[in-house]
Amino acid sequence: MSHDGPHAKLIYMANQIAKFMESKPHAVGLAELSAHINDFWEPRMRRHLFEVLDAGGAGLRPLVIDASGKIRRPSEAA
Repeated sequence: MSHDGPHAKLIYMANQIAKFMESKPHAVGLAELSAHINDFWEPRMRRHLFEVLDAGGAGLRPLVIDASGKIRRPSEAA
């Protein structure tokens, strides 16, 4: 993993999904990336992803950043 810190593994995982989805047309990759994260990532993981995104998205592939508007942000209580 190229990024250190508490969210390094999560950044790596999101980027691996994005890398695969980048082989598809942009709109399809965007929809499938966000659907995958919404369907398979628990709220805690999505909360950590949004911590990275809210801090500027350092280390995330552009497709992850583009898909962030379609990813469900978990509530603070979740």
